[in-house]
Amino acid sequence: TGAISSLQRQMEIQESELRRIRSEKELLQKQLREREAQFQAVSDKLCSLTEEQRQEEAVMMMEEENHNLQQVVTEQEFQLAEQNKLISELQGTISQLQAEAVTTRLHLLEQKQAQKEIQSQLEELQHTELQTRVALELSSSKFERYRNKIIQATFSVEGSQDPHGELTDDEVLEAMQKLFNERTEFQQMLKNKGSK
Repeated sequence: TGAISSLQRQMEIQESELRRIRSEKELLQKQLREREAQFQAVSDKLCSLTEEQRQEEAVMMMEEENHNLQQVVTEQEFQLAEQNKLISELQGTISQLQAEAVTTRLHLLEQKQAQKEIQSQLEELQHTELQTRVALELSSSKFERYRNKIIQATFSVEGSQDPHGELTDDEVLEAMQKLFNERTEFQQMLKNKGSK
């Protein structure tokens, strides 16, 4: 937004300069028309003199006026050429600034769109994380109940001692293995004695 405002300010400055130059151009053209009117006035004045005087005066005045007008015309043509060149440059600058403003707006729109997409992805990831946490808590709860049932079944056998404190997974596994071994040995003993 700052870049667009800066470009717009530059465009306003360039357009103001363009208006100023066009105003100067109009002023020069007005002065040229005034010179032509003066020349016409001199021509009219010559008509009121005698033929010989008119010719002499006309030659002198026309030469002088012609010289002056040529200088004025040359100077004004040069100024007009410079102003036309400057106008062309300013129009080119304005066009460039307008193109940059359009590009900047497009870039901002792309950034906003990308930000919306990232926000959408973030919300989706947060939703997935929440679902994963719920599933993990549920699995942990089920695992803990299953583990407690195993401990209860393992240490509820007659002759087993109640555990002291909280058991590790290795301790539970060791107790189950011990129970399994004892039962296997007992079955083997019974088999050796011929019992069903």
